[in-house]
Amino acid sequence: MSNFTYYTPTKVIFGRGTENQIGELVTAQHCKKVLIHYGGGSVKRSGLLERIGASLDAAGIAHIELGGVVPNPRLSKVYEGIDLCRKEGVDFLLAVGGGSVIDSAKAIGYGMCMDGDVWDLYDHKAKAASCLPVGVVLTIAASGSEMSDSSVITKDEGGIKRGYNDDLCRPVFAVMNPELTMTLPDYQTACGCVDILMHTMERYFTSGDKLEITDSLAEGLMRTVIANSKILRDDPHNYDARAEVMWAGSLSHNGLTGCGNSANDFASHRLEHEMGGMFDVAHGAGLAAVWGSWARYVLADCLPRFVRFARNVMNVEPGATDEETALRGIEAMEDFYRFMKMPTNMRELGIDPTDEQMRTMAHMCALATGGHVGSAKVLGEADMLAIYNMAK
Repeated sequence: MSNFTYYTPTKVIFGRGTENQIGELVTAQHCKKVLIHYGGGSVKRSGLLERIGASLDAAGIAHIELGGVVPNPRLSKVYEGIDLCRKEGVDFLLAVGGGSVIDSAKAIGYGMCMDGDVWDLYDHKAKAASCLPVGVVLTIAASGSEMSDSSVITKDEGGIKRGYNDDLCRPVFAVMNPELTMTLPDYQTACGCVDILMHTMERYFTSGDKLEITDSLAEGLMRTVIANSKILRDDPHNYDARAEVMWAGSLSHNGLTGCGNSANDFASHRLEHEMGGMFDVAHGAGLAAVWGSWARYVLADCLPRFVRFARNVMNVEPGATDEETALRGIEAMEDFYRFMKMPTNMRELGIDPTDEQMRTMAHMCALATGGHVGSAKVLGEADMLAIYNMAK
């Protein structure tokens, strides 16, 4: 195994009605004014925003609101949030929503603590020195941003989607009530389940040192998400299944499933970022569309891991060779994607990039990763283009 640091400062408040504790939780942060950051109208229609406001009012905490965050959250909204927070003297950010809202809040938090352009962090031209504290009321189980060190923002001009990782942005608390996810459209639920799986697979399909307990935790998490995703497809109001998936989402991206591994992969995420930036596709669906092609492309370089995955996660019948077993595991995962009505290629995703667009995505991916990405197999620009072509 490799040395590792596991840092998870986020306080988790999990279960029914926990959003009503917001006033108490924010009071403990000794802040003066809160920005409630959210996406569309669902948090208003459901009454969630009103309940949160009432809890803050009861605690005597001043607050303002900024909605309008969209999937693949935009830099322009981050700039708007920074300007508003500076004008209003905000010193605490409360993200009410899923990964896009949380990531946007984190970016606002960074921007509030620096003199330059916050995009310089995401463009990796600068390093954050501080971040306003962020709290979360989670409404979508997917990104794991409620406990992670990561934030992904899309620059409006050019559709450039980039991530920035720093422990400074880890939320101080995350309120997680599985009931809040029950009104999600089936498509969003399925996208979220794919994203959760991918956050673990990006840490699982790696070369180098491993830790058995970490592998076992990762495999158990993946089996749990797959089993409960199937339940939710037919019974979206199943509280226990919602709870399993919601907690798995946090554990999949807070670092737990990578402890002791010598490296992470995250090539599929990087490939999807360029698709999401160019075509504004749902993140989970984009991951599903590219994963099978990535897996087949890197299979020979990471064969033992794919064999273990096939046996321990997908529970396939062994083939005559390790390669056949591994391919059966990949096919079983793609069958799961189809069961969840997720795409397994770009055509099913609803996009049809031109050859020039494919080359542009590969080139931008290479630029964003410093020329190479991956651990299962280290990919250069030519490899990235080959995977895009396979996924078309």
